[in-house]
Amino acid sequence: MSLIYLLDLCAVAVCAITTTLEAHRRELDLFGVLVIAVISGIGGGTVRDILLGRLPVYWIHDPVYVAVGLIAGTATFFLGRRISFPKNFFLIPDAVGLALFTVIGTSVALKLGTPWLIASLMGVITGVFGGVIRDILCNEVPLILRTDIYATASLAGATLFILLEQLEMPHNTAMISAIISIVIIRLAAIRWHIHLPRLRADT
Repeated sequence: MSLIYLLDLCAVAVCAITTTLEAHRRELDLFGVLVIAVISGIGGGTVRDILLGRLPVYWIHDPVYVAVGLIAGTATFFLGRRISFPKNFFLIPDAVGLALFTVIGTSVALKLGTPWLIASLMGVITGVFGGVIRDILCNEVPLILRTDIYATASLAGATLFILLEQLEMPHNTAMISAIISIVIIRLAAIRWHIHLPRLRADT
C-alpha cells in the first residue's frame, strides 16, 4: 500500500469529518450528513479525473474511498452529539484536507504527463472543490470565496511540490514537505487574517 494511497484515504476521511462538523450546525439528520460527507470527500478527485480523462473515476473501481467517507462521517456525527465543538473548529481539519488533496491531485496529474501549470491547477481543483460542494449543499457561500488565503495556499503547495520533484527530492519527502507548507500557510492565514488585495467598490 503506497503512501499516496494512504494519504488519499486520509484526505477523504478528513473531508468527511469537516463536512460533518459543518453540517452539524445545520441540524441535518444522519442520512443527509453522510450524503454530503461522501460527495464532498470524493468531489474534488472526481472533477480532476473527469478533466484529465482518467475514467472511470478513481472511487468507482475502489469503493474503499466511499466506505472511509461513510465511517468517518458516522463517527464524527455521533461524537458531535456528545461534544460541543467551537464554531470554526472545522477550519483546522479543513486545512489538513486541503493540503492532502492538493498534493495528491498534483501528483496524479504529473504521473499522467501533464505540464506543470496544468498539474498545479489539477492540485488546486482537487484541494478546493470538495469544500465548495460541502458549502453549497450546506447553503453557505463557499469558503474559497469568503475567507482568508485558501486557494492561494493550495497553489503555493502544489507549485512547491512540483519544484521539489524537479530538484529530484525523494517523492514521499516532497509530498510531505508540500503538505506541511500548505497547512502552515492556511493556518497562518486563519490566525492573522491574511488575504490577497481585494477590489474595492467605488463609494
